[in-house]
Amino acid sequence: MDETHSSVRKYTAFCGTSCISRGTIEAVVLAAKAIVDGGEKARMAIFDDLTAETIEIDFRGSPDDVLTRLDDHPMLRRASDAGPGDVSERRPGPGRPRLGVVSRDVSLMPRHWEWLAKQEGGASGVLRRLVEDARKNGQQKDRLREAQTAVHRFMWDMAGNEPHFEDASRAFYARDYETLRELIRDWPSDIRAHLKRLVQRMLPAEKTTP
Repeated sequence: MDETHSSVRKYTAFCGTSCISRGTIEAVVLAAKAIVDGGEKARMAIFDDLTAETIEIDFRGSPDDVLTRLDDHPMLRRASDAGPGDVSERRPGPGRPRLGVVSRDVSLMPRHWEWLAKQEGGASGVLRRLVEDARKNGQQKDRLREAQTAVHRFMWDMAGNEPHFEDASRAFYARDYETLRELIRDWPSDIRAHLKRLVQRMLPAEKTTP
């Protein structure tokens, strides 16, 4: 399973251009606070591994104080709320309760009904298959777009001042990954490694997206 789509959301912390921690938000924040409390002045950036959005953290107070404030962090609440619809959305309707089938009117031309009636499983079976195929294609496109946005966001934030940044961005959007690897070879190693992880997440979606 793609770890960025696992049930446990992961985060990555950078101090300057160095990756200092990767894991749950609690583990990453505690690692970052230890460095901040040690007097480090370099920028501390914590990224959501799925979206590459930066999570601003208030490091004041004790480690427990910092962790307690995470409960009210708006971006972390949003991440934890993301998931399947609520129970009301999944409640079976009339028809065949065990499968949650709902009867609705569908308006088609006579020739469409004639064609559907000749297909395996009849009209209902064909329509269900068409809807499921459309849903899968939509989810794949959404994942690809989400992964592309994450790559762009991370590159802009952490590598905007690195050599060949604009050419690397063009290579990325052209899906010329060989050229991208060549252009970023002189970037800080931890930035390159994290960027590679983000790009790798795009590849399965690219292979299945028309």
